[in-house]
Amino acid sequence: MQNKNLQKYVSEVIGTYILVFVGTASVATALYIGVLMGIFQVAILWGIGLALAIYATAPHSGAHLNPAITLALYFLRKNDMDIFQVFGYIVSQLVGAILAGISVLIIFGPFIDRFEILNKITRGGEGSELTASAFGEYFPNPDVLPHESGAELVNAFHALGVEAFGTAILAFVIFMSLDPKSALHKTSGLAPIIIGLTLTLLISLFGSITQAGWNPARDFGPRLVAFFAGWEKIAIPGPHGGFWIYILGPIIGAPIGGLLYDKVLKITDKK
Repeated sequence: MQNKNLQKYVSEVIGTYILVFVGTASVATALYIGVLMGIFQVAILWGIGLALAIYATAPHSGAHLNPAITLALYFLRKNDMDIFQVFGYIVSQLVGAILAGISVLIIFGPFIDRFEILNKITRGGEGSELTASAFGEYFPNPDVLPHESGAELVNAFHALGVEAFGTAILAFVIFMSLDPKSALHKTSGLAPIIIGLTLTLLISLFGSITQAGWNPARDFGPRLVAFFAGWEKIAIPGPHGGFWIYILGPIIGAPIGGLLYDKVLKITDKK
């Protein structure tokens, strides 16, 4: 049993690493180098990263890759998990996300330094959430709206609602893929692609508002790396003190999306 659990935890580390590295590296490439232009191109790469991570880890751990999804499955499906396994999954996801954040910092470090010099940004100072946004999310997206005007458009409760709503949609599709009688489940090998495209859609729609986190590990892991890499209070607690939004929002939204599918659309056998 212990060896089987260990395999699941390692699988979650690897899968979350793939997802977060591909996604944050795409943001870093767009932001610091300027090769990728526009939210949609970044969103596509996030979607590809998620699909690859699911293909790689689904046979071993179920490819949760997200503490909010793990908690939603535990409460709504029980999913043959006890609370200790839930804890193991979440820790594994955080480890994978932290390792991905470290990798991005090492690989793109010289480009971050150059970007800060060219744009006269002091790391950890006012306005440096722009350079930190490749690691953690901010509302509104600092690459779209500057911090001095953005706060008037998106407050903490607005951002919390967007994060919960987007995660609910993603969880709805994931729960659909787990239903043996759903059309999505019957597509078998295509389910990871559909889930990845759902992520692409959600980032394209909401990335300019909250950067579209939907995943506490994806945000907090790299954000923690940014904190120790010099962004400090800009990373945690963030310029609006709002890093908690990217933890609480998905945790609220995932069970709502899963419950909606289970109670409204899930096909059950009639007795």
